[in-house]
Amino acid sequence: MAFTKKNEEAVSPVIGVILMVAITVILAAVIAAFVFGMAGNVSKTKIVAVTAGRDNANSGNVIVTNHGGQDAARITTVTITQGGVSAGSLSSAVGSTLTFAAGTNAHIVAVGTFTDATQQVLLDTYV
Repeated sequence: MAFTKKNEEAVSPVIGVILMVAITVILAAVIAAFVFGMAGNVSKTKIVAVTAGRDNANSGNVIVTNHGGQDAARITTVTITQGGVSAGSLSSAVGSTLTFAAGTNAHIVAVGTFTDATQQVLLDTYV
């Protein structure tokens, strides 16, 4: 009986696994650097409460009220639109109201402008 020696000079499976893990780690680092680099440009959400409801005395009117909030001192204006048409603006003072005539199921949007020149939708509802 003759014994033959097998030639095992090929790259071992362990080396292959180590290379695949290294490539995965490098790809994850590149993707994370890209994603976290972009996240730095996202602005912080401002906290201000604005509500809209029907006037109990006259159901044809809508009352929009500025209830304030953490960032209320930074508001310069609050613009109100009804169905895409300007209905007026609220004072930046907490407790200020705006009353206007509106049809049934009116789409009311309040957009706040802040001292840092950013704008944010504060209210988007149907009344």
